[in-house]
Amino acid sequence: MELNEIKAIVKEKLSEKRFYHCECVMNRCIELAKKFGYNTDIAAKVGIAHDIAKEMPSDSKLKYVEENNILIDEIERENPTLLHAKIGADIAIKKLEFSEEMGQAIRAHTTGIPNMSLLDKILFIADRTSIERGFQDIEYLNSLLDKSIDEAVIYIIDKKIMLQIEKRAAMHTDSIIARNYLLKNRGKI
Repeated sequence: MELNEIKAIVKEKLSEKRFYHCECVMNRCIELAKKFGYNTDIAAKVGIAHDIAKEMPSDSKLKYVEENNILIDEIERENPTLLHAKIGADIAIKKLEFSEEMGQAIRAHTTGIPNMSLLDKILFIADRTSIERGFQDIEYLNSLLDKSIDEAVIYIIDKKIMLQIEKRAAMHTDSIIARNYLLKNRGKI
């Protein structure tokens, strides 16, 4: 499916503010794809579509995962907002003609996963550092990106963990597992 078709479908499902975020993430994905030699068309598509399920009501998300046999854990059941990543991946594969790799990037964009692909990392970083977010440490993050995309992912996960600690909120185990995997395999990936 062409990018313009995907944009139109995503735009129908999201508020103007959320769609703007998706456009900003798409632009950041393209920027990072160029930097790391990845296909910009694929990066743009996952960027624009990554939050396609974000604004579904919680009860609809829980119903969707049940009807589509998507496995969820206790943290996701208690915090259905996290489900938008798994649901978005499912929708993207089934309705937007995304490959499994593209779907995985959408699935991994909120928590990270062990052994993240380059596309996973591009979307993970782009979602947190798109221009409208006003990421305070963008210059530092960009300096990390000049050295290692893995170091940038670790830095973002560390910030997410600290935020969850400050809020006294649960951290999804996928983030901790992804962080540990990256730390253990520094320089090997």
